Amino acid sequence: MFVHNLDPVFIDLGIISIRWYSLAYIIGIILGWWVGKKIILRLKIHQNINISLNKFDDLITYLVISIILGGRIGYIIFYNLQFYLENPIEIFKIWQGGMSFHGGLVGVILGTYLFCKRNKIQIFAILDVIACVAPIGLFFGRVANFINGELYGKITTKYWGVIFPKIDGLTRHPSQIYEAILEGLILFIILNKIITRKNYVVGTCSYLFLILYGSFRIFSEIFREPDLQIGYLFNILSMGTLLSIFMVVIGIILFYFKKNEDKY
Repeated sequence: MFVHNLDPVFIDLGIISIRWYSLAYIIGIILGWWVGKKIILRLKIHQNINISLNKFDDLITYLVISIILGGRIGYIIFYNLQFYLENPIEIFKIWQGGMSFHGGLVGVILGTYLFCKRNKIQIFAILDVIACVAPIGLFFGRVANFINGELYGKITTKYWGVIFPKIDGLTRHPSQIYEAILEGLILFIILNKIITRKNYVVGTCSYLFLILYGSFRIFSEIFREPDLQIGYLFNILSMGTLLSIFMVVIGIILFYFKKNEDKY
């Protein structure tokens, strides 16, 4: 049993402090950029996609802005709209946490669409690359959630449970770690194994990401406490579960769309 007494601040320089949450975003983006370039080099050889590494560098700027704006706006709308309407200055305190994955996903898709349309690049080829590197950021993000002592799990008697003294001192599931393993490590391995196949079909990792992430998240939500300000929707579903169900449905629709498209 582990007693959580971790400091969310990585280093305090007096004038400014660097938090693990911010560091997770920085590491995720840098590693994602590095792995993404390697994937693009392979796709250029086997799939003949029309994107240069320089263009991919330009895309990173779009993605960073899209992740931050989409993630923050999504959190505000989906999880705590009333609070931010009453305290608008809190909207800008991103370093304290409060980002929505689903909002960030919408932001990334919109940002990628605008980039690809402007540069005349096949959008699904780029979304495939993003899908393969996104689990890197998800992994570090969930670890940062654990360090922050947020998004904690339900009460458990399991020996691997974690006590969060700042919450209530009860033993709880380390649901953040469950999600880091499923949405981060395992999802990364699966998608990067698939995209390296010589007969890879463009668009496959895009819909698989939606289906697999959504499924992993739905499973993880079983062990995770719902957000206090929302609770359970319809007395059964957390907001994360509901949004993830939509993800899975959209992924399945995209799968059938791409499958029928390949027939013609």
